Amino acid sequence: MKKAPTSVLAAMVTASMVFAGCSSSTPASDTGPAAAEQNGKDKPVTLNAWIMPNSPKPDQDFLTTLKPYLDQNKHVTLKVTVLDWGSAWTKITTAATSGEGPDLLQLGTSWVPAIASMNGIEDITGRVKEIGGEEAYLPASWKTTKIEGSDKIYGVPWFVDARAIFYRTDAFKKAGVDPATAFETWDSFREALKKVNGVQIGDQKMSALGIPGKNDWNVPHNLFPWIWGAGGTVLTMDNKAAAFNDEKALEGILYYTGLVQDGLVDKTSLEKNSAQVESDFADGRSAVLFAGPWMVKNFTTPTDAGGMAEKLAAQNYGVAPLPAGPKERATFIGGSNLTVFKGSKNKDAAWDVIQFLSTDEAQLSYAKLTGFLPAKTKVIQSEELTKDPGFASFAEAAKYGKSYPSIPQWGPMETALVKYFGNIWDIVAGVKGTYSKETVKQQLDDAAREVNGILNQ
Repeated sequence: MKKAPTSVLAAMVTASMVFAGCSSSTPASDTGPAAAEQNGKDKPVTLNAWIMPNSPKPDQDFLTTLKPYLDQNKHVTLKVTVLDWGSAWTKITTAATSGEGPDLLQLGTSWVPAIASMNGIEDITGRVKEIGGEEAYLPASWKTTKIEGSDKIYGVPWFVDARAIFYRTDAFKKAGVDPATAFETWDSFREALKKVNGVQIGDQKMSALGIPGKNDWNVPHNLFPWIWGAGGTVLTMDNKAAAFNDEKALEGILYYTGLVQDGLVDKTSLEKNSAQVESDFADGRSAVLFAGPWMVKNFTTPTDAGGMAEKLAAQNYGVAPLPAGPKERATFIGGSNLTVFKGSKNKDAAWDVIQFLSTDEAQLSYAKLTGFLPAKTKVIQSEELTKDPGFASFAEAAKYGKSYPSIPQWGPMETALVKYFGNIWDIVAGVKGTYSKETVKQQLDDAAREVNGILNQ
């Protein structure tokens, strides 16, 4: 259920702060149209926003992005509460049930259908054109704004979390591996990993690949790109039954977990989470890593500001899309959407803020501050972002993005997937049973039975 888009921030505590458009208590004469309509011209309005720890300074970065809006709408006071990802689901569902909550609410992409089905957020279908329309956003992101099978829209894509390959350019050069061809297919990728495995840079000997196992919060996100690449799907076309246990899906999982069996992964990494594996890559313990766009930001941020800019890896890395599988090239697309809380008494004012956050300027500003990709295709592909080779590679990777089925049952389904996919990693690590096609298939079948039970409730 919990989606921690920045792995290094998953344990951050709840924080809040209040920010006003100016220090004066006298409202300005120039007001935002929606706020004025809701509250009367120049009438002060206080908006409560619940967001997640999307960056090291989540409230500050949010308000920095909104500063141009607040400067022009001095009657608006914005109170921001940062929810820890670990407790956010409980707090949000409680608010949706009681009707007592914020005005503006950030939701992880897979949470939207569940909260919408609880009647916890506004139907904004009639206002979609005001934020650029469906065509302005990545298809995989837009899919998360509604409940599949319905035309009603409940959220606006805010930012995107995607996955791509980070690799050490110096290690690839020393091993004689050409990055231009290394990431084309699963076969070329495996061969490239074999060549860089054990390469030594300075005093550090590298394993080919660093991947987390069951102790990560991204367990399904880490496996599904390989399922999709082999032609597998999460559910059947009608979303009524599990499909991730068929032969195609099994092929994808066996390829990915097989990289460990081939000796290309230090098995100690299977006991780690994403943040720890990312740190290992930065410290030169591995030559390849699967991670999100925040790593590009980390590699340009000084150590004293929480980044990794002084690491050798920061001067010697490249980014590439995941290799194409037998069926297609695919990557995971997640992120967060902005919604208007159903119980808000300031719905038009909250929508006014969302409109601003959906402008190209605000999308670009927030992407630069957080390291995530903007949700609007035009901004993702803008020269301002793609002049950085790392972000340019993510812009390319996002073209192959896929998201999970947008259904209310996804929460408990994901909990089941984390459990059984975690069991697969135990088998791979050698702490539970013997790794084979049959033992992996058994875990997938067990997961499918539980998921089917959830879907049939």
